[in-house]
Amino acid sequence: MTRKIALITGASRGLGRNAAEHLAARGIDIIGTYHSKADEAQAVAGQLQQAGANAAMLQLDVSDSSSFGGFAERLGNTLQQQFGRKDFDFLVNNAGIGLHAPFSETSEAQFDQLVNIQFKGPFFLTQYLLPLLVDGGRIVNISSGLARFSLPGYAAYAAMKGAMEVLTRYQAKELGARGIRVNILAPGAIETDFGGGAVRDNRQLNAFVASNTALGRAGLPDDIGAAIALLLDEGNGWITGQRLEVSGGMFL
Repeated sequence: MTRKIALITGASRGLGRNAAEHLAARGIDIIGTYHSKADEAQAVAGQLQQAGANAAMLQLDVSDSSSFGGFAERLGNTLQQQFGRKDFDFLVNNAGIGLHAPFSETSEAQFDQLVNIQFKGPFFLTQYLLPLLVDGGRIVNISSGLARFSLPGYAAYAAMKGAMEVLTRYQAKELGARGIRVNILAPGAIETDFGGGAVRDNRQLNAFVASNTALGRAGLPDDIGAAIALLLDEGNGWITGQRLEVSGGMFL
């Protein structure tokens, strides 16, 4: 039986790495991308291989859409040479950055950087990769709880995630003819190094999150990695065009 392959952007750290670990544990092979830390990325690939998965890491700057054609070519070569296939099954558009800045102080440069990484990047990267994605495959985009509830300082970041939520519905509609399911997962506040590790390291912020979450704590990377794996599970093939918030019931 042919093993399935997931392509995860930003898989060398944080939630992308956690998702890769969960998928590898389910017998899914991994192609991850990293931005700049090649040694760190290759170490993750080695760990995934030790866990029984075939794994590769490719460099990608999701903010540079002019590089996507070349990346698609490198991906195609990697699929054939290392995985013995011409296509892959799952795309997880995970790579991103955080920004905390009041609306009145957000610069045009900050805004443009967010557009390129959080919206334009996944928009056109997915477009370039469609010829390599199998019919009946799946795409998981990543949003944020901040697209539903509002906390000061996240206007630009949350607006990009709101755009991704709309895009997800259109992708699901337009790619449905190929049997491709497209959903978007919205994490709540998670204890990672994202945004400087504030939720993980700032006790006051962590307590604030816990006090406003139905399940009484901040989220952990395993909460999100497991949920991404769940969306890609064979039993969830009738779910498409949906937003799944994974926040433990934050600000209900």
